[in-house]
Amino acid sequence: MNTDNLIGVAYLIATLLFIIGLKRFNSPATARSGNFLSSAGMFIAIIATLYDQKIINYQTIAIGIVIGSVIGALMSRTIRMTAMPQLVAIFNGLGGGASSIVAASEFTRLYTKSSIEPAVSFSIMFGTLIGLVTLSGSVVAFLKLQGILRGQPITFPLQKSVSTVLFIVILAAIVYLIQSSFMPLYLALVIACLLLGLLLVIPIGGADMPVVISLLNSYSGIAAAAAGFILGNVMLIVAGALVGAAGIILTQIMIKAMNRSLANVMFGAFGASDQSITADISSNSKPIRQTTAQDAAVMLAYARSAIFVPGYGLAVSQAQHQLKELGTLMDQRGVSVKYAIHPVAGRMPGHMNVLLAEAEVSYDKLFDLEQINDEFSNTDVVLVIGANDVVNPDARDNSTSPLYGMPILEVDLAQQVLVLKRSLNPGFAGIDNELFYKSNTSMLFGDAKASLGTLIEEIKQA
Repeated sequence: MNTDNLIGVAYLIATLLFIIGLKRFNSPATARSGNFLSSAGMFIAIIATLYDQKIINYQTIAIGIVIGSVIGALMSRTIRMTAMPQLVAIFNGLGGGASSIVAASEFTRLYTKSSIEPAVSFSIMFGTLIGLVTLSGSVVAFLKLQGILRGQPITFPLQKSVSTVLFIVILAAIVYLIQSSFMPLYLALVIACLLLGLLLVIPIGGADMPVVISLLNSYSGIAAAAAGFILGNVMLIVAGALVGAAGIILTQIMIKAMNRSLANVMFGAFGASDQSITADISSNSKPIRQTTAQDAAVMLAYARSAIFVPGYGLAVSQAQHQLKELGTLMDQRGVSVKYAIHPVAGRMPGHMNVLLAEAEVSYDKLFDLEQINDEFSNTDVVLVIGANDVVNPDARDNSTSPLYGMPILEVDLAQQVLVLKRSLNPGFAGIDNELFYKSNTSMLFGDAKASLGTLIEEIKQA
């Protein structure tokens, strides 16, 4: 077998591992093996590419591999689950940035030769546009998620018009650069693309961050595919196309789960309007039922069936292990316990699944919205831990609510609802939650981790 055939076989094996790995991401039970298979495929692809390019000096590459591996290992071991969305945003940005560096390097190399083939030039310009928009957009997403920038949409007069004009100018510059290379214009294009990414993400609020993250993930894949065309590397094209397609599919799932359109997410500035919401319990004018840990423990201990609904508040307090312990304790008392996972619970797709998997919650106890919604009306008690918008009845009942039409977990249909929350603050959407004021809802205020710990001790004594 000659070298070209050997490289082709290696790329084919890597592609199969990518596809099988993606398939295994369908279930939390197989996601880890899917991650391992995909990583193995990438390792094979990298080794084959290095061999194919006949690189003589591997010292610089080895140094980069070591530094990158150390940084990646440290981040994966030390990152808190609450910061995982920020980490994903940075990964997306680095992917787009790397692709744009490839495009810029190739443009600089070919520019000195005074002529670039139109097909190659188009790939370079497209890779520059998508890569840099992904980079700056991901940085903004990171800053919003980290709280450095405010999570609410940041808007200014004529913002959409400015973004549209900038995009048209970018397209005009790309058309010119494809036909005639001009370095100063290319540098201006780089700046314009970075600015466009910033303008596209700053008007998007925290409630829509799951969609933004999955969309930017798709962009990073498309940028990688463009880099593959620039370099003439089939494996990079395949890998980028898979990431891009997977990101688009996930984005569609997210916007369907929110009953939104992609245009509305990108340009609707959802959550920009401030509502008059009183977070202070003592001054709240609406009736609420506060409960004690002792009464809540009795409610849970003597139920026949219970459904746990985790949200971002669970991640903030790092209470997944306490929730698992509570579920195990109730199981031992003969209570049927299930976990309901909304597609956009938390701040990234699959956030709650990852948290519960970390706590070793049995996968067969996890149910998505379509599987569990019909069971709430026959459930004795629902325990809501830090979830907000995804359990708001207004999304079903109030046609004037910005959430109206969004599929929710219909927890209010249960016999009793117990909500663990720090205060009456709204969720990412900035919308007051009518669940808190239902006659069958009891509120246990406090940190979720501390509250769950107290419930565990009370149930042990019940």
